[in-house]
Amino acid sequence: MNYSGRWRNTLAGISLIALFCVLLLSSGCGGGSASGGMSGSGTPGSGNPGSGNPGSGGPAGGSASVPLFGHVFLLIEENHSYNEVIGNSAMPYFNSLASQYGLAAQYYANAHPSIGNYFMLTTGELETSDDSFAGVVTDDNLVRELVKAGKSWRSYAEGLPSIAYLGGDSYPYLKRHNPFAYFSDVVNDPAQAVNLVPFSQFATDMASGSLPDFSFIVPDALDDAHDGTLAGADLWLQQNIQPLITSSLFQNDGLLIITFDESEQSDLLHGGGHVATVIVSAKALPKYQSQTTFQHESSLRLIMEALGLQAGLGQAENAPDMGEFF
Repeated sequence: MNYSGRWRNTLAGISLIALFCVLLLSSGCGGGSASGGMSGSGTPGSGNPGSGNPGSGGPAGGSASVPLFGHVFLLIEENHSYNEVIGNSAMPYFNSLASQYGLAAQYYANAHPSIGNYFMLTTGELETSDDSFAGVVTDDNLVRELVKAGKSWRSYAEGLPSIAYLGGDSYPYLKRHNPFAYFSDVVNDPAQAVNLVPFSQFATDMASGSLPDFSFIVPDALDDAHDGTLAGADLWLQQNIQPLITSSLFQNDGLLIITFDESEQSDLLHGGGHVATVIVSAKALPKYQSQTTFQHESSLRLIMEALGLQAGLGQAENAPDMGEFF
């Protein structure tokens, strides 16, 4: 009998079975990494690997990586580039937040001039490029989704002449920096219009524990670095925002996003230029710096996910998820 031939056939069969097992095992262990350790260069809306999380499939009551928050705050500064802000000794407070919490190092505004960026942060669309726009925005917006979900909101605008004020500029208050004053949901509903309040109400609401689920914070044109200095804007932040961050309410379930509406006019990268954006929360990864490319629609997506809102607004629905900060 040809034992040697039979032995060779047996060895060949064993080798094939072993190879099949190796392939089967390897196919089931595709590696992954914790969201907190991921950085990259994904592009907005692409869902590319560099974005940390898929860029598709908008908010559906929070995401796997973004925790739910009881209080979310959005504050917008004005008209300065990333390089003018980060590392600037005139802004020690802002830079302390950037180093202590999360910094989006590749964050870009969507357009010049200002107004389109404010709408992108609240409707997911640019809506208009006219800073003198005096119309009414009927598109789906953050107010509509908040009300639908039974959540409270307020826009705290420094220099607003009165509660529920829907009129034009009253310098240093600029209406174009307060997008909520344009929404049909607010303009046509007095019950929502009363959520437009002067910023002086913010400290009162914080002291009484009555801050809403979502707060939009609008420094006036002298305090947001639009017409004033970066040093002045930084001092305003320290005086008005530090008490919020250290409060027990914020430490328990607060999320604060501070961004700049647009860069300097000569910076046209991604439409509105490179701007500084920080993510502040006790639930966020400390001292985290993201290299993922984000724009304002990603901040809107983060707001909606953090509040558990069901709908994706405009371009926010498919924007890169900012879950890597948590």
